[in-house]
Amino acid sequence: MPRFSVIVPAYEVQPYLSDCLRSVLEQDFTDLELIAVDDHSPDACGAIIDEAAERDPRVRAVHLAENAGLGRARNAGIRRATGDYLLFLDGDDTLTPGSLRAIADRLARTGEPQVLVFDYARVDWTGDVVRNVRAELLREGDPGRVRQVFRLDQRPELLRLLMVAWNKAYRRDFVREGDFAFPPGFYEDTPWTFSVLLSAESIAVLDRVCVHYRQRRRGGILRTTSRRHLDVFDQYDRVFRFLDARPELAHWRPALFRRMVDHLGVIAAAPDRLPVRLRAEFFRRAGAHHRRYRPYGAATPPGRARWRCLLLRLGAGHVYQLLRGGDRVWRSVHKCARAAYGQARAAALRVHYRVQLCLPVDPRLAVFAAYWHKGYACHPAAIEAKARELVPGLRTAWITTPEYARSLPPGVRRLHPGSAAYWTALARARFLVNNVNFTPGMRKRPGQIHLQTHHGTPLKHMGLDLRDRPAAARGMDFGKLLERVDRWDYSLSANRHTTLVWERVYPSGYTTLPYGSPRDDVFQHATEDDVARLRARLGIPEGSVAVLYAPTHRDYQRRAVPRLDPERMARALGPGFTLLVRPHYFHAPDGAMGSAGGRVLDVSGYGRVEELCLAADALLTDYSSIMFDYANLDRPIVIHADDWDAYRAARGTYFDITAAPPGPVSRTEDELIALFATGAWCGPRSAALRAAFRDRFCPYDDGRAAERVVRRVFLGEHPELLPPVVPLAERRPAPAAVRTAPAAVRTAPAAVRTAPADDDRPGEARTASRAGVVCTPPVASPPPAPAPAPAPAASLPHRSRLP
Repeated sequence: MPRFSVIVPAYEVQPYLSDCLRSVLEQDFTDLELIAVDDHSPDACGAIIDEAAERDPRVRAVHLAENAGLGRARNAGIRRATGDYLLFLDGDDTLTPGSLRAIADRLARTGEPQVLVFDYARVDWTGDVVRNVRAELLREGDPGRVRQVFRLDQRPELLRLLMVAWNKAYRRDFVREGDFAFPPGFYEDTPWTFSVLLSAESIAVLDRVCVHYRQRRRGGILRTTSRRHLDVFDQYDRVFRFLDARPELAHWRPALFRRMVDHLGVIAAAPDRLPVRLRAEFFRRAGAHHRRYRPYGAATPPGRARWRCLLLRLGAGHVYQLLRGGDRVWRSVHKCARAAYGQARAAALRVHYRVQLCLPVDPRLAVFAAYWHKGYACHPAAIEAKARELVPGLRTAWITTPEYARSLPPGVRRLHPGSAAYWTALARARFLVNNVNFTPGMRKRPGQIHLQTHHGTPLKHMGLDLRDRPAAARGMDFGKLLERVDRWDYSLSANRHTTLVWERVYPSGYTTLPYGSPRDDVFQHATEDDVARLRARLGIPEGSVAVLYAPTHRDYQRRAVPRLDPERMARALGPGFTLLVRPHYFHAPDGAMGSAGGRVLDVSGYGRVEELCLAADALLTDYSSIMFDYANLDRPIVIHADDWDAYRAARGTYFDITAAPPGPVSRTEDELIALFATGAWCGPRSAALRAAFRDRFCPYDDGRAAERVVRRVFLGEHPELLPPVVPLAERRPAPAAVRTAPAAVRTAPAAVRTAPADDDRPGEARTASRAGVVCTPPVASPPPAPAPAPAPAASLPHRSRLP
């Protein structure tokens, strides 16, 4: 018998059904049956189901003789199911990659609960993906604080989730013994969900997006104007009959009553559900249900909900609609008032800024910012810390929003973007430091010093080179860009390649500072104990090889599309490896990441990427500039370049990273797994590639970059007096926690080709050994291509204005 029976009812969803079925059949967890029920659909749904059944024996096609509705179509699937667990998926929705594996793992870890609740994300017809706004209710938490398996009484907040059938897995014997079935009519999920959750003796949750819930522009049931929306009253009659037949559940009546009132209010407020002629009947029946099911002594909700509840109770439909119209007018007036206030405030702040520009520059004030006000990070953070250490009497302020305030160290003042204090500081600070540009409204005045640190060595095209790259430029005003560049006094560079690029794509009269990457100084100063503390904080198991996966942003894609499946990779590599997954900061995590037994850690919310680098024993990336930083640690780097041609065509690049990489390159997920399985990720060729890469891109990163910047910019020291650069061969970066991988034990069952023992290049699609391969100390060998020699430490001033 299969582990899962996935039941997919289909009615008039032919544009989406193929995607739905593929999302199930292409899961990496294959122990399933897919029961696709054609609810006598007049379109091609039946033919699509039959074609899928011909291609894959796991598909069972069911054709109903007449249209029975969504609930009865699901019941037909339940009767034919043989799996341990039932899952429901609507024909226009999809499972996210790896979701069945994550569900199976969670079921095993929680002892086969009767119900497992997982998360979903809404996918708008425009392509936008938004996670369930109440995702925090699905926290798994620490076993000591949050129950892993529970009854609904122990976590009643789950009733606040969307009451649907498709965000849960149900043990089939529990459904059979409870004789649960879907009723006919609209809102059939309501009685099913309440009765199942109230009856279950064991419930668990999975904090992962497993379903993409499609929001169709037109044609969805909830956007259809129909009399059948009145079915909601019959469904709540069934809910309360279920309660009445079970006196032990009577204490749930107030909670279900509140859910009913909220649900009726949502339907009443929706402009396109109820025909106008039926509104009076709806409110009449709503009032009757309110009076019939309201528990004795039930509290009236506060605020606007109080009036909504009262009007529903009275069945006062006309008054309800009148008040809703008044509410819309009030909201419009309030919106206009807020807009007027915003315009008046902006005008006042402009006047305030002009006044501040007339006051003297404060020689002891320095203002810092990074990543469009996202917190204390990158080169500006390293420079700020060193400036406080070396510059007597300096006061520093950091521009960021309240959500990032906790990232600021003690003694650093926070400036809120757009506030009066913010404009005062921009007008009067002597030093302005940022890794992006300050606001266009800022005026650089005589006596101010503007340091542009940038935020990485450029592989992709930047600045003026984007003029013929519309996908990447996205309407950039290059004239305005150059106006902002003209404010720079200094431009920081980590290597000769970076210097040549910045001076060409950002042409102006600034001075280039070829001093290295201040954010990477910590790599030369951190100790073995520091690395151990960071790994413990992140939850990396002792002895596990930690691989930091940090992909970059794709300009040719409207939204983030996963380039590989971290859970599959973690399972293939086995318990000897842990993946730290860090998406690009342009993309919020979508919640579709599981734990693979705790070996995949989502570190997207971790503030300092430098600390993640210190904790990781290897880096896995594609085209992100993090590779240039991580190379300073002299630890293995693997490049996964599955879409290199598309990326290079859309964004443009300054060199071919696959021809001169910092380590082995994979083109497919199987090749990537093979690199780790065979030890190629840390073999001699990997070390030789990394050595050539470091020679080219890490000439100045000796741990004193921030000091050189502060002494030159803040203290005005002559370049010849700055600390000399420590040669690459004499540097001793922080050691990796795990310097060799465990010996190979056993392999996964899939048939794959292996490379010869003396070959550390990836083979064709192979699966990894369960615990990796021993990595001997790398032996130097000639690099595949000569690298240009690094320039001297202070030999690249651009139009230098030395004192």
